[in-house]
Amino acid sequence: MTGTQTDADLAQAIGLPLVLVVGLRPGCLSHALLTAESIRARRLPLAGWVVNRLDPDMGAAEHSIAYLRARLDAPLLSDVPYQDLPEPGQLVFALPAAWR
Repeated sequence: MTGTQTDADLAQAIGLPLVLVVGLRPGCLSHALLTAESIRARRLPLAGWVVNRLDPDMGAAEHSIAYLRARLDAPLLSDVPYQDLPEPGQLVFALPAAWR
């Protein structure tokens, strides 16, 4: 953002609920939990989280999602499937039924 302000400062200034996007790949569990902890520490509202499947060969993907479901104090809003080199405008988003 600037030399002194971050995206988190912007989120605090706006005060809107945040959506955490978890890029599903090795190392994502600790990254997601630390990010959620940072959001809570700033007393920002966490509306939910989205799984973005970045690695089609990631083992234990379903286990990782279940692990995050149990530990993130927010709902899973969407599970975006892996897409190999999608064309702009053809990205597939798995939107919750309530949003369609």
